Amino acid sequence: MSDLMTAPRWKIWGLVFAFWTLLGLSYTASSVMSMISEGETFNWIRPFTWNLTNAYLWMLLTPVVAWLGHQGSRSWGRFWAVHAPASILLAAAEVALVLSIYWTLCGPPMSQPHMTFGAFARIQFAYNFHLSLLTYGVMLVVLRAIDSQRRLRDERVRNAQLETQLVQSQLQTLRVQLQPHFLFNTLNAISALALADPVQARQMIARLSDFLRLTLEERHAQQVPLSREMEFLDCYLGIQQVRFQDRLTTHLDVSVDTMRAMVPNMILQPLVENALRHGLLDKTERGTLQIATRRDGDALVLRVDDDGIGLPPDGAKEGIGIGSTRARLDMLFGDAATVDMQRREEGGTRVELRFPFRECVA
Repeated sequence: MSDLMTAPRWKIWGLVFAFWTLLGLSYTASSVMSMISEGETFNWIRPFTWNLTNAYLWMLLTPVVAWLGHQGSRSWGRFWAVHAPASILLAAAEVALVLSIYWTLCGPPMSQPHMTFGAFARIQFAYNFHLSLLTYGVMLVVLRAIDSQRRLRDERVRNAQLETQLVQSQLQTLRVQLQPHFLFNTLNAISALALADPVQARQMIARLSDFLRLTLEERHAQQVPLSREMEFLDCYLGIQQVRFQDRLTTHLDVSVDTMRAMVPNMILQPLVENALRHGLLDKTERGTLQIATRRDGDALVLRVDDDGIGLPPDGAKEGIGIGSTRARLDMLFGDAATVDMQRREEGGTRVELRFPFRECVA
């Protein structure tokens, strides 16, 4: 049913034509077999003309019945007000047309060659008018059922579109929320260096410019290939390397088969920022940051490790970065995504993201 409702108009009309043709032919075959069983003289032309004329007239009246069905759908009172007179008028007109066409093409019955059209119409009208009323009723029920199915499908499509727009809006809000958070921290670092080390401050500004350029280029993308995400991260780490100088060592362990995986835009930057700000910034000796990606079956795993001061004894408190990351993954992947933050046995903190592996098609 859903395939029929989404088919092109020419295909629908083709199916309607085939249906009425088959119905007319089946009635023709039934009439012929009835006459054979009763030993009557027959030829195919008369039942063929009668039944196909009847079928094609109702086919042409299908849009009219559909329109009347829509007009009478608001209440039972309106239903009877529309369909009681309409069914009588259409059935009478259809029978009159069938009788006229049949008489014009085939003439009087073979057994009564001198019968007039008036006598023929009086005999045939009562029986065929009854059948026409039944045909109108059956068509009305079928067309209303199709229309109800179409409306239900349209409503589901609209609800799905609204839900998608809501999720996209929420994702956009979460993503945009990260940028001022990142800018605030970076500008604070630049401000601290502006007087103490102007050269490094200018280097940070240059790298910040590169980072913002990349961000603007992908500002409408909710997901990007991991290779693109690593470009963002490289710019960001360049900024932080100026800030930390020789107190920071970075290791990237990016599996080649993950480079085309689609990941949420700016998914790694807040994790790295948390590791630097809460794990390594207050560490007196040199710190190490490790970023690893790998494919695990149908899942993509992103991991950020640091050997900093680790989580507080009373457990980790989620800030904007982790909170937004968890919310974005929940919206995009539901229960298929996990965010795990834990203390490392050798010291420091590990944050691991796991969500479905989807490869970039472009």
